[in-house]
Amino acid sequence: QVQLVESGGGLVQPGGSLRLSCAASGYIFSIYAMGWYRQAPGKQRELVASIISGGSTNYTDSVKGRFTISRDNAKNTVYLQMNSLKFEDTAVYYCGANRLGVGYDTWGQGTQVTVSS
Repeated sequence: QVQLVESGGGLVQPGGSLRLSCAASGYIFSIYAMGWYRQAPGKQRELVASIISGGSTNYTDSVKGRFTISRDNAKNTVYLQMNSLKFEDTAVYYCGANRLGVGYDTWGQGTQVTVSS
């Protein structure tokens, strides 16, 4: 079992920045990749950024150049640095763990990010 706990959401003005954190615990050796998803009201959950065990990263087009996913292996923590935030980035952000051969099957509780003036 893997447990994920997110933190770092909040209210920010357009153009501002936030950093989300996701701490993993439990059977972390089974994790192949970590990802940040988001879900806005009335929309489907979408993958925003991911990082695999080898360190490669991937981003959805709408956040490229603004968001950065990174990890601290010593702390078993993944981060999402979000800069130049826009209104359309408002959503609940979820951290997910991708287990090899299984896919994303473990989620954190979610953290609200609201971009508003």
